[in-house]
Amino acid sequence: MSDAIIRANRLTKEYGRGATLTRALRGLDLEIPRGSFTCIIGPSGHGKSTLMHLIGGLDRPTSGSVFIDGQEMSRLGSREMAALRARKIGFVFQFFNLLQSLTAAENVEMALMLAGVPEAQQKTRARELLALVGLEEKNAAKPGQLSGGQQQRVAIARALANDPPVLLMDEPTGNLDSAAEEEVMAVLERLNREGKTVILVTHSSEIAARAGNLVRVRDGQVEPAH
Repeated sequence: MSDAIIRANRLTKEYGRGATLTRALRGLDLEIPRGSFTCIIGPSGHGKSTLMHLIGGLDRPTSGSVFIDGQEMSRLGSREMAALRARKIGFVFQFFNLLQSLTAAENVEMALMLAGVPEAQQKTRARELLALVGLEEKNAAKPGQLSGGQQQRVAIARALANDPPVLLMDEPTGNLDSAAEEEVMAVLERLNREGKTVILVTHSSEIAARAGNLVRVRDGQVEPAH
């Protein structure tokens, strides 16, 4: 029996009705192994982002089920869902969404505060997380003083505030040049070696080629492995 940290069974997602009905996912089945580096790739408009929102608990399926660590998310109430999401998943998006008026350390401290870390530990833990992503010298820098790659690494440090087992990322290198992309990928690969399950949605075949587990989505379903 596989040790899948995320499992989706016969997942469907529909938007609209009647003549405007759109079937974004069509009975999709998926297993993501614990500790894997998984890339979800496919053409635009074929369901990648919808799948990410469902396996991350940001949206609910029309039918089917999603499990994380054996717990079915789609049966949870909104408050329970939010609590499970906070414990299990760290999100990183294409746009860094950092608070421009705060330093790198303060952006991470904010996430630690929301995660319930005691105030006395927040500054130390923020420095540790920034060091983990190679930014120990940038604690006092504000986002406008950082490169794109550095800002994305601050976003990764922030996503680690709750020490989640899963990092779920939507095009995290989509706005970065090649050098910054390499910085971010090196951090993600190291976090994966240290035990994090990394799930990355991407359009990039070069990024996907670095994944140990590749999921191709087309027409709302997972394509069989070749």
